[in-house]
Amino acid sequence: MAQMSRFVVRSRCCIAALGMCWAAAAMAQDTFKIGIVSFMSGQAAESFGIPAVNGAKVLIDAFNKGQAPAPFNQPGIGGMQIEAIYVDEAGGATKQVQELRNLYERDKVDVVVGYVGSGDCLAVAPVAEELKKFLILYDCGTPRIFEDNSFRYVFRTAAHATMDNVAMARYLQARKIRVNTYSMINQDYAWGQDSRKDFMLSMANLYPQAKPAVDQLPKFGAGQYGTEISALMSQPVDLIHSSLWGGDLQAFILQSAPRGMFKKSQVVLTAADHVLPGLGNKMPDGTIIGARGAYGLMAPPSPLNTWWWNTYSKAYNVYPVQAPYRMAQALMGLKLAVEKAMAANKGKKPSTEIMAASLRGSEWPSPAGKISMALSNGQQAIQDTAIGRTQWNEAKKMVMLEDIQRFNATCVNPPLNIKSEDWLKSGFAGAKCDSAAGNDKKPKK
Repeated sequence: MAQMSRFVVRSRCCIAALGMCWAAAAMAQDTFKIGIVSFMSGQAAESFGIPAVNGAKVLIDAFNKGQAPAPFNQPGIGGMQIEAIYVDEAGGATKQVQELRNLYERDKVDVVVGYVGSGDCLAVAPVAEELKKFLILYDCGTPRIFEDNSFRYVFRTAAHATMDNVAMARYLQARKIRVNTYSMINQDYAWGQDSRKDFMLSMANLYPQAKPAVDQLPKFGAGQYGTEISALMSQPVDLIHSSLWGGDLQAFILQSAPRGMFKKSQVVLTAADHVLPGLGNKMPDGTIIGARGAYGLMAPPSPLNTWWWNTYSKAYNVYPVQAPYRMAQALMGLKLAVEKAMAANKGKKPSTEIMAASLRGSEWPSPAGKISMALSNGQQAIQDTAIGRTQWNEAKKMVMLEDIQRFNATCVNPPLNIKSEDWLKSGFAGAKCDSAAGNDKKPKK
């Protein structure tokens, strides 16, 4: 009897242990883990990294509660609750490579969504590919990531920086803004170097008579621009171009505006919408800016955009700008891709290979309009964009954007299988612009 009792106890323990294993397996099935990486400290945090993280938090909460509008209304991702792990992007590329490995190997995330800095993206993308792990780059601008490499597991769900500068040059042409001379200030790393080159090539197409003058390349995070501003103002020009962003852009505006730079030359900022809430009336009127997409005040009207604008604004008491829009379109694309893969996998959590195949070449709606994974074998997105002019609104106590022009994706992004630089040098061969996006005719000298 004693032996029988011990047998029964052991049997019950084994059954209980199996039950716990089954419960754990079910719990694992019910959870989808995402590593979210963005700047949460340093000069890029306040105006870019933290708003992006806030965008992820409010959207993931809506996803988990099933409160997002269709086609994003299924709770979680395919019924799996989303668990997010947030990592600070500050610290440099070497640190980010280790953090990426930790997310995959220690935290066992299903996917990493992240990265703002082009240098960080260039560093982590080959590592994810080597590990055969799912990585979505939600931002970073350099075209080099996919034009110089071939990936299966790495995606970028937003357009690269060539779009920003082509749209800016087209906007200038459409508004018949005279440009015979221009100067530039861009950061001395992949993002700034590529932006500088793309703008010069775009201007060569649309303003062949325009001559570049002062060309400044301060380091990332410089913060103090007295010398560069003096150099820019020492040689009068029609236009000054910059792709500065984050704290660097805020500092540059605050240091140059009181010296009259914005009154002496037309200033164009290709990635500036995210500093508008913080700068307020310190942003000079009449500055021509881009947002790296049809984001924020330049987003196209739609029920999805209205929901996103209201949801974010209610949560954080400020409207969403570039970074949260980019984070949202990445997570929305991920959600639909995984749910499509689950449907093909009999409702079970799909493998990395199946999830990547589902995102590759896909399209989905976003608050900024349609996102299409149209380039680099379906790993790189294109999207519409917009340019506008700043104007302080005293009644609303905020900077508004006027004279907005939107450009369709095929007008300002290179076609499939041609590198950005080659496309720019070809004179935008194959570009398809609608009537609202100007034309390809060069202005008269």
